[in-house]
Amino acid sequence: MVIIFIFCLLAGARAGWAQETSEPTGEAEEAIEISVEGTSVEQRRRESAESVQVLDTEHVQREAADLGEALARTEGVGVRRAGGLGSATRFSLTGFTDEQVRFFVDGVPLELAGLGPELANVPVNLVQGVEIYQGVVPIRFGTDALGGAVHLLTDSRVQGTGAAASYAVGSFDTHRLTASARHLDAPSGLLLRAQAFLDSTQNDYSIDVEVPDDSGRLLPARVHRFHDAYRAWGASLEGGFLDKPWARRLLLRVFANDYEKELQNNITMEVPYGAVNTRASSAGALLRYAQGFSRGLSAEVVGGYTFRHTRFDDLGTCSYDWYGRCVRQRSQPGEIGARAVERRVNQGTGFARLHLEWAPSETQTLRLSLAPTAVTRTGEDRQLTALGQVDPLAPGRGLFSLVTGVEYTLSALEDRLENIVFLKDYLQLASAQKLLPSGVFLPIDRDLHGVGVGDGVRVRLVRGLYAKASYEFATRLPRPGELFGDGLLVNDNLDLQPERSHNLNLELAFEGAPGRAGAVRASLVGFGRLADQLIVLIGRENFFTYQNVFEARCLGVAGTGAWTSPGQYLTLEGNVTWQDFRNTSREGAFGFFEGQRIPNRPYLQAHGSARLQASGVMSDRDELSLTWHARYVHAFFRSWEGVGQKDSKQVIPSQLLHSLALSYVIRGAAVTLGWTVDVENLTDTPAYDFFGVQRPGRGLFAKLLVEH
Repeated sequence: MVIIFIFCLLAGARAGWAQETSEPTGEAEEAIEISVEGTSVEQRRRESAESVQVLDTEHVQREAADLGEALARTEGVGVRRAGGLGSATRFSLTGFTDEQVRFFVDGVPLELAGLGPELANVPVNLVQGVEIYQGVVPIRFGTDALGGAVHLLTDSRVQGTGAAASYAVGSFDTHRLTASARHLDAPSGLLLRAQAFLDSTQNDYSIDVEVPDDSGRLLPARVHRFHDAYRAWGASLEGGFLDKPWARRLLLRVFANDYEKELQNNITMEVPYGAVNTRASSAGALLRYAQGFSRGLSAEVVGGYTFRHTRFDDLGTCSYDWYGRCVRQRSQPGEIGARAVERRVNQGTGFARLHLEWAPSETQTLRLSLAPTAVTRTGEDRQLTALGQVDPLAPGRGLFSLVTGVEYTLSALEDRLENIVFLKDYLQLASAQKLLPSGVFLPIDRDLHGVGVGDGVRVRLVRGLYAKASYEFATRLPRPGELFGDGLLVNDNLDLQPERSHNLNLELAFEGAPGRAGAVRASLVGFGRLADQLIVLIGRENFFTYQNVFEARCLGVAGTGAWTSPGQYLTLEGNVTWQDFRNTSREGAFGFFEGQRIPNRPYLQAHGSARLQASGVMSDRDELSLTWHARYVHAFFRSWEGVGQKDSKQVIPSQLLHSLALSYVIRGAAVTLGWTVDVENLTDTPAYDFFGVQRPGRGLFAKLLVEH
């Protein structure tokens, strides 16, 4: 089917090019040039009082790099992985990480959108743009994010009929396929859209380890990973009506996705595994309704339900070496711990959001947002059940959250000044059962409440130059995965307390109009985060647990600059981020580490890129480009810097990674075709992100794009 689909698009492209290059009919033809001036939605968002970065993924979609790698090139953003494609990911934004940052797809939480639970693994060719909110999050998302939010925007085009497909193939037996199609029947307003993706990789890249010789001495060796495969797929179908008298938009979307991942080693890459596997499947539906009313009033309602089934199997009967050989039989199954594990977790999530907006005048807007979420979870450890032991996953658990927000926007002085002030209210009701050492379950019902307030202001100093300041007193309630664990490698902690933080951003940005010297864009952002009861994922040898660090402080600065030459032949971009994230607790479990950096987090990173581009190489509407990327991460400690002798501290070393991509795009009257050859980690530099797990070395990838 995929081959037929691409063949049809190629046939359409040939017809389109033939029509475009055909001889004139002899009739007089007069070229009409139309010039349209205005500000795009992305530009208006960028110049608003919100603390937001807006990224266009047009060039990224041509490259073989995934979404995680693309976001890691952005100032203030860190994306770290425990291996290759499909591995666990830790996303950080100006100091905060994990659940402190929330992810959305077209305004819907990522885990309820049908594109998988991991942001880095979302197919980049299904994303048209990205908005990154630093520390101060608008109420329209209906969330209690502490450190910010990342909003993925999918294809918003709805007119006519269109289709697109991409296929990437490369090293480590990697294959990535995406496809999408849409059709709008203009007379009836009926819209149909579909999209799908398929990912597969063996992740059999080389790593550097120590293996014992015949006498038992550990010697360095380079081996291939043998149990790290990843497979994922997803599909969705959406239908509904647009621009009707009774609804500006009414769309129903159904989706399903599945992923399966092999686990190669423990979190410090010291022990190899050969039979540990994880898998997750989800399905759901999402309904959207939007309508405008009289006197500047409009409403938008989103609601949906997602069911997710997660499984974790550790039933291996062998001990494996780094070559994938079974070196001895185990006395009982299970490679990670002292026993076999066969866990199943079922989670149902219902989500809704009501957003009302009233604009009594062109300079004032009042908004109200209500966002309830209900989560239920059940589980089973089949091995414990078979042994007749108490299963800590068996009791049902529930979590209800309600986020309410009110926001007022004022534009003054002919839009030279914009101010956004908001108030948020958070409510959470949790019900669970905690297993006591005596083997008895203790019912726990807990009610949490918090408030938040914030303000953002933007002043346009001169044309293209503006200053921003924003502040939010944020409260974040513990997530289900933090309270209840994931039934896999993260244990529960029912004693977690809400996080609170004072978040402050100061920004100065300039975006000049193209001139004889080209176009220049630059920004400088200073940020501060003063957090209390900070929730941190703490690692042990074979598991993780979320814990409260009683107080923490992060101060940092991020700067970026870009220059595009006249004619857009050359584009140079670069950014650097420095952040100092320290524990300020004077008592409790982390009081001993007062004043020390929070461990296992980079504090200095930078990115640079250069793109050479030429148009009209072989036809009037083609484009050839060569893009180089370099990313630097300074060395950082894996554990608290005050623990151990200086010479024996565990350190993630500094690393400088390069990539190079050669792309060619040709645009016909009906079809656009593009191909790319991409070399990742060009210099084959050993790369590590956290806990010492090595990432892939040099990889060669090719990518084909077809769009109708």
